[in-house]
Amino acid sequence: MQNHYNLVYREEEREMNPLCRAEGIGLIPWSPLARGFLAGNRKAEGKTGETMRAKSDEFAQSLYFQPEDFAVAERVKQVAAKRGVKPIQVALAWVGTRPGVTAPIIGATKPGHLADAFGALKITLEAEEVKTLEEPYRPHKVLGHG
Repeated sequence: MQNHYNLVYREEEREMNPLCRAEGIGLIPWSPLARGFLAGNRKAEGKTGETMRAKSDEFAQSLYFQPEDFAVAERVKQVAAKRGVKPIQVALAWVGTRPGVTAPIIGATKPGHLADAFGALKITLEAEEVKTLEEPYRPHKVLGHG
């Protein structure tokens, strides 16, 4: 199942992920970094960021610019800072440890993206870190499906 799933959009946890696990269907989440939103460079004011994508990705802005989404992204940055790793790596480590996930679609466009993804494989999040990451999440309407 290629599902829309990341720390700021977890609606698949309600029905689709449990169904897939029950039926032995692997999960291959798309947008595990929320179109770069979880990279730690988005700003709530003005819906912009440091990268060209952050400034121009209207689709991402339609998906991930609720106040609660920024609270989740801030938690990702906090956990990453404590560990001395990149927010991208923490967000990917979280997705990679979710039940049923076989491999996320990382959407690498630069060699450094691959290095970051490989670095995420070395991270084992503690239960308290997972709680910190998940706690500010608030349900969303169904997003990303045409």
